[in-house]
Amino acid sequence: MADSRNAPHVDMRRSPLGRARGLGSAKAGAAHWWAQRLTAAALVPLTLWFICSVIRLIGADQHAVVVWLSAPLPLVLMLALIAATFHHLQLGLQVVIEDYVHDHAAKLASVLGLKAVCALSALACFISVLKLGL
Repeated sequence: MADSRNAPHVDMRRSPLGRARGLGSAKAGAAHWWAQRLTAAALVPLTLWFICSVIRLIGADQHAVVVWLSAPLPLVLMLALIAATFHHLQLGLQVVIEDYVHDHAAKLASVLGLKAVCALSALACFISVLKLGL
């Protein structure tokens, strides 16, 4: 009689090749998928906070905005909003590029260009917020 403790576990939801490799079709798609979901979940409360804050600041002059942004909580939340927004943007557009650009060189150039534009845009926003808040 065979010992069932040493029998291999077979996940019926995976293809034979997927079970053999254990990585899925894209080899790293799960981390990308989770990052996209987590940034989306973070953006919901951050965006609601930002909209409420902007509504409260309607009619305020620049000094009032600087005073508001100088407080630690709004400054940190604004930086978190910027980081989550640009990371989520980059993740989403990368999926579009990978799905619809078929030439490998063009796909690589597009993804690298996208990452550079998102990183530089986020950096510009960070610097702007920090200049106002500090």
